[in-house]
Amino acid sequence: MLYKDWLNEWLEFYVKISTKPRTYAKYRRQTEKYILPVLGDREMSELTPVELQKFSVLLTEHGLAPCSVNFIVALLKRSLKQGEKFGIVERQYSDVIVRPRMDTSRVTCFTKQEQKLIEMYVFATDEPRLFGIVLSLYTGLRIGELLALTWEDVDLLKGTLTVTKSCHDSWRQNRYFKLFDTPKTASSTREIPLPRQIVVRLKALKRRTKGKFIVAGNTEYGAEVRTYQRTFSKILERLRLRHRGFHALRHTFATRAIEVGMDVKTLAEILGHRDPSITLKRYAHSLYEHKSEMMNKVGRFLESP
Repeated sequence: MLYKDWLNEWLEFYVKISTKPRTYAKYRRQTEKYILPVLGDREMSELTPVELQKFSVLLTEHGLAPCSVNFIVALLKRSLKQGEKFGIVERQYSDVIVRPRMDTSRVTCFTKQEQKLIEMYVFATDEPRLFGIVLSLYTGLRIGELLALTWEDVDLLKGTLTVTKSCHDSWRQNRYFKLFDTPKTASSTREIPLPRQIVVRLKALKRRTKGKFIVAGNTEYGAEVRTYQRTFSKILERLRLRHRGFHALRHTFATRAIEVGMDVKTLAEILGHRDPSITLKRYAHSLYEHKSEMMNKVGRFLESP
């Protein structure tokens, strides 16, 4: 059986029914762009360890980043392992592929001074839709979660915010459309207690807005992801701050939370991580800085009379 025949069958009858439409579309796109042109016309029995390793190296030589190569190789492995389970191929060798090493990059966040500059700009501009930036700084919401929020998701009496959906932009008919979906993972569905300072500002915001979305846009469906990202980038330019993506607001929230002493389990639940170890690994540098500060406070006893 040709690999392209099995790959298309696997995507259509296995991946499509078990993943989100957005994930399926990404799998399909990466398959058609990278895997099929190189391995599609090969018999599955010809996909030897050497051939698979050559493919991995070829992706790297074409200039793809390690994370992209690893994603494509992971897709390749999943399809071949499924093929082995169903008897499409007697044996597959994807486990022998050596992938490029990925450097763990330091999480980027805004300093306290930069954060205050951003907050002051939002409040001085007094444009209601910009409050979403501040809301992300104090809840750690992903941009898709933020822009999917409606007033029904906020209990201003209880002081909580519930994440039950997300959104993303999809290209159709030569333009982007805002599509709604379930959150990133099961653990991403969560209830977040809001700081009372944020509750006060949300009450004031609600009195000024008429739409159902907390972050208003030019349509009844609220702000679009790409548009809001561009708006945020322009704010950083005006403030002459180094460019960082919108996701840096989430990292900033997590870093501030650690700085004030929030425990990792609580932080993981607020961020929607399924396992505190994910949070621990991602924000290890922040935890170390917090530990160092605490140790220096302990050390002051040495200087006291």
